[in-house]
Parts: sequence; C-alpha cells; structure tokens
Amino acid sequence: MAKRTKSSREWLAEHESDPYVKQARQMGYRSRAVFKLEEIQRADRLIRPGMTIVDLGAAPGGWSQLAAKLLQGKGRIVAMDILPMDAIVGVEFMQGDFSDDSVLQQLEQMLGEDRPQLVMSDMAPNTTGIADVDHDRSMHLVELSLDFARQRLTPGGDFLVKVFQGRHFQPFVKALRASFGSVKVRKPDASRQRSPELYLLGRDFKA
Repeated sequence: MAKRTKSSREWLAEHESDPYVKQARQMGYRSRAVFKLEEIQRADRLIRPGMTIVDLGAAPGGWSQLAAKLLQGKGRIVAMDILPMDAIVGVEFMQGDFSDDSVLQQLEQMLGEDRPQLVMSDMAPNTTGIADVDHDRSMHLVELSLDFARQRLTPGGDFLVKVFQGRHFQPFVKALRASFGSVKVRKPDASRQRSPELYLLGRDFKA
C-alpha cells in the first residue's frame, strides 16, 4: 500500500474532523456537499414537488438525495457523473463524461421530451495544482453545463452551477445574465472559506 504524503494526511485529518462530514454521516447523506445545496434551497426555494431536475456531476449523490427528498416522490431527477454512483430511489443515473458529445446525446435521449425546470451542476475537474490550468478546466465544464441549460431548460427555469473564481469568472457571469432574468452569487457556510468556489444561480431562464 502506498504511503500517504504529508498533504494527503493533513487533508484526511481535516476531512475527518469536519463538522459537516460528521453531520452528513449521522443523517445518512453521501457527502458534505448536501449542506451547500440545502442552504441555497432555504434561501432560494429552488426545488419543489413535480419538477424535472438534471443533476450534473452528481456522484456520490448528496445533491440527488436531497432533491429526491424535496420532490416527495413527485417529479423526476436525471443525474450523471463520470464516476459510478450507487442507486437512489427516485433518481435515474447515467455514468459518462459530460464533455463527450456521444454521452451528451445519451443524456438527451434519457430526458426525451422532458424539459427540466432546474439544471444543477457541482462538476469539478481533477486538479493539477496549477491554478490557471485548474481554472481553465473547471470553466470548460461550467460553460458546457450552461450550453446544456440553454438548450434544455424550460422557459422560466433555473440554473445552479459551481464556479471557481479566476480570470474567466466575470465574463461567465456576464454570459449568465444574458440568458437569465437574475443572477445571484452564493457562498454557503458548508463551502470551505479558503476554497475559491462559489455558486452562481441563474433564475427565470429567457428561452
């Protein structure tokens, strides 16, 4: 078994002592990320019974778990990730690389005639440690998710996406404002303060 590096040991120690990690385990959620969506939900009331929702970058499934709970069995959740995800009642899952055109076509086929009222993306690339490279990779996924939202959202729908701050952040906000009635910036308490991640919420899609 490979020996852990100092940085990985430090990350593991921080992870295990994280109150959100502990709370997620106690409540049966798959990841601490669920509390980010929960806080946004409290503020913005994104998820309501009867909706169709697309969850991009879903694994291990925390956001889909919460969304399924909020839908109360009324509605539809289509989730996808490049990684496998254990089944969740009320969630249709597809494994694949969202940046692959053939995978995107399969996702379109899964949705069929359904036009989601909410597209949410917590996607993030594998990091290299090189800030500019990591930012470019993350923004590529963010832009792909916006393209998908523009193609599939129902008029008046919402788009929630994780974005890392950097040189492409403001141009992306501008692009988002061109497609949505309002754009809100959210930094949930469960998002580590040192992390450059923010969540952008586009509301009232202009079809």
